[in-house]
Amino acid sequence: MNPCPLGLGGQCYCANQVSSFVAPPSKTAVLLLAHGSPESPDRVPEFLQSITGGRPLPPQVVEEVRHRYSLIGFSPLPCWTLRQADQLSRSLEMPVFVGMRNWKPLIADAVKAIAAQGFERVIAICMAPQNSRTSVGLYRRALTGETKLSFDLDFVEEWHDHPLLAKAFAEKLRSGWEKACAQNGAKLPVIFTAHSVPQRTITEGDPYEAQSKETATLVAKEAGLSAEEWVFAFQSQGMSGGTWIGPTVEETILSLKAKGHRGVFLQPIGFLCDHVEVLYDIDIAFKQFAEKEGMRLWRAESLNGSKTLTAALAALVRSRVGAPNP
Repeated sequence: MNPCPLGLGGQCYCANQVSSFVAPPSKTAVLLLAHGSPESPDRVPEFLQSITGGRPLPPQVVEEVRHRYSLIGFSPLPCWTLRQADQLSRSLEMPVFVGMRNWKPLIADAVKAIAAQGFERVIAICMAPQNSRTSVGLYRRALTGETKLSFDLDFVEEWHDHPLLAKAFAEKLRSGWEKACAQNGAKLPVIFTAHSVPQRTITEGDPYEAQSKETATLVAKEAGLSAEEWVFAFQSQGMSGGTWIGPTVEETILSLKAKGHRGVFLQPIGFLCDHVEVLYDIDIAFKQFAEKEGMRLWRAESLNGSKTLTAALAALVRSRVGAPNP
C-alpha cells in the first residue's frame, strides 16, 4: 500500500476509511461509489481481472493499459474520492463511506463497515453523474447483488443535471479557458467529453448519451458559452472491439482544424477527478495527436477537491433526508 500522495494521511487503500463521526440517532450514513484504480502499474493485470470478472484479456491489451499507468505513475482517483468523502462528511456532519467496484477500498468492505456500526439507512451516490448500466448499473449490482443488506438503501440513480454540478464544472472551465485563449491569441473552441460506451448500450435504451450531452449543455450555459463555441465528443473508446459511440476526440479535433482553428480546449464532464482517462488519454494521447496535426490543446482542471462539488453532493444528501440547504 502507498501513502496518499495528496496528503490525506494514512494509507490510500484501507478497507475501513470511514470518518470519525459517531452514528447519529437517525442512523443514516452516506456511501460514495467509484470505479477504483490500482496503486501501481504492476497491479494492472489484477485490476483488469476485477473489471472483467476474471475473463482474460488479450496480453497486448493488458500491456497497453499497464504502459499507460506507467506513464502517469499513479492514478489519484481513490485518493481524490477519499478527499471528497472527507469534505462531504465535514460539510454534512455525517459519516461518509467510500466503496470502489474494482479496487480497494471495496464496496463489500464498505458495506461490512456500515453494518458493523449499526447504520439503518444509507444514501448511496455514484461518482459518475450520468446514468449508464455500464457504470451506475454495475455499482448498484455490486452493492446489492451478493448479500442481503442490513440497512435501507436510498440509491441516487443520476444527478447529471444538478445545478451545482454544472456550476462546479463551469468554474473550472471559465478560469482555464480564459487563460488558454489569452495564450492562443484568439478564442478557442471547447470540446466537452465523456467516456464512450458500446453502441449497443445506447441502442438498447441506456440514457447515458443524452444525459452526458445535457450536462455539457448546462455547463456551457452556466459558463456563458454560445452554441457556436462548443462541441461534444466521446473519449476513451474501448480496445475490446465492437462499435463504441462517437464522435471521437480525434475526429473532432480534425473537424475543428478543417474550420481553421489552431487550438482546442477540452473539458471532460463525465469524470469528477483526475485519473488515467484524464492524465493519459487527454494530457498525453490527445495532446500528442493535436501536436502532430499542428494544433495546441489545453484542458480544464478536474473538479478534484472542488468545494462546489462538495456542495452539490451535500445538496443531494440533504434532499434525501429532508434537511434544508444552508
